[in-house]
Amino acid sequence: MEVNFQDSEEIVFALSFSDFPEDVQLCILSFLVPSELASFACTSKKFVSLCRDDQRLWFSMCDRRWGSCTLLKRWGHGKISYKELYRILSEYENLIGFWRQSGITNTVSVNSPPASLVYFEWGPFYITGSIISPSKNGSYEVIRSPFLWVSITSKGELVNYLDPDGRLDFTDDLLMDSETLGFLENELIQVNVSFMGKCHMVVEENLGSFGFGKVPSSGIVRGEDYQNVCGSPPDRLMSEIYQYLANRTSPSGNGVSRRLRRREKKKQERLRKWEPEHLVKIVNCSPTLARPLQGLWKGICEDMSLDFYLVSYDDIGGIACRKVGESSKPLSLLAPVFWSSSTKFIEPPLSPEEDHIYSNRMHPRPPAESYHSRDYLTCSDNGAVSHMLFINSSYDLVIPNLAGATTNPQQCEGRIWQYENGTFGFGFLRDNYIIDLKHIAKNGLLLDTIEPCND
Repeated sequence: MEVNFQDSEEIVFALSFSDFPEDVQLCILSFLVPSELASFACTSKKFVSLCRDDQRLWFSMCDRRWGSCTLLKRWGHGKISYKELYRILSEYENLIGFWRQSGITNTVSVNSPPASLVYFEWGPFYITGSIISPSKNGSYEVIRSPFLWVSITSKGELVNYLDPDGRLDFTDDLLMDSETLGFLENELIQVNVSFMGKCHMVVEENLGSFGFGKVPSSGIVRGEDYQNVCGSPPDRLMSEIYQYLANRTSPSGNGVSRRLRRREKKKQERLRKWEPEHLVKIVNCSPTLARPLQGLWKGICEDMSLDFYLVSYDDIGGIACRKVGESSKPLSLLAPVFWSSSTKFIEPPLSPEEDHIYSNRMHPRPPAESYHSRDYLTCSDNGAVSHMLFINSSYDLVIPNLAGATTNPQQCEGRIWQYENGTFGFGFLRDNYIIDLKHIAKNGLLLDTIEPCND
């Protein structure tokens, strides 16, 4: 008997979520965030306990979000709940990426470089903050100096330790035993990471006082709480606390209370080992299709020194590039290296004049890439030029009419040449070289890293 499926009625089976196997349910729910999970739990009493306490579900949620970045079962010695781990990692996930130092650096140690550019990345069971600085050997290598570790104790308490001198050789075994790190008081500094919004944080020493007790065990201080850290009441002796409370309640005790707070604040300042560091996150640190020049780059200059550059697009359609790295000045005070009021690229083929401007300039290269012939200086190893863009030098941005009035335009006019591999180089008509830029990091990984030399 032949059956015509086109004429037959289509049979549809309606399945509810509870009809799916449990592993399928966990897989589907792992795509949700806690707020969505709470809404789902309200649909049935059966799912309340599943969404609230089920370790398998919360592990699936953690694994889907961070499983490829870190070893979840090693956080907190594997003794904390995955629901608590999800909350903690959600809080500190914002650390991952590049940050730049804001304001004049307060680095205590003369051995460690200024923290102008800091990179946070996932470790097996911790987050590492490293100072990123240019190498001094004339290559594209960058020095990665770990100085801050964020981990969790077996009780679920966050501990943030800072090594300002970079003298300790941290291994996974040492960091795993995070409870013993506090005994290395002469080598490590316990710090608080204070989030002042998502793009601003403060790293400051934990001096042990916070309101009427200790700093919260999480190590996280909110913006509204950060203002109350300094000048909080003493907590070393019960008599001091009683005296403090008496002065607070006594009508004539305000003056004594203020003197005690000032005295305690001065004492804490004398004991301080690390000055607070303000860091601002570099949000757009990678190129996009719409903004191909955006992000952090590194390039070798004519004197064979390596510099870091931050290229950003503004709201009026322009592009600005500033140096970052080991500069002692905050980024806001650095004049742009180059600036363009337009992002419109010129397509090839270039005119004979433009081709002459490009082909007659040298490309500084690391010594290891040098050849006996100087031909290596006259071309880029990043491929042919795919696009070209006009740029101006820094003072033309500050004083727009200066170049046309009193200065030779060639002293401020320049070009950007974008290469086939997506990188680019820039140069000015006053110079005879092109600085070819490469990525500092790609796909979340630092490139060409070397360890600092400890003398």
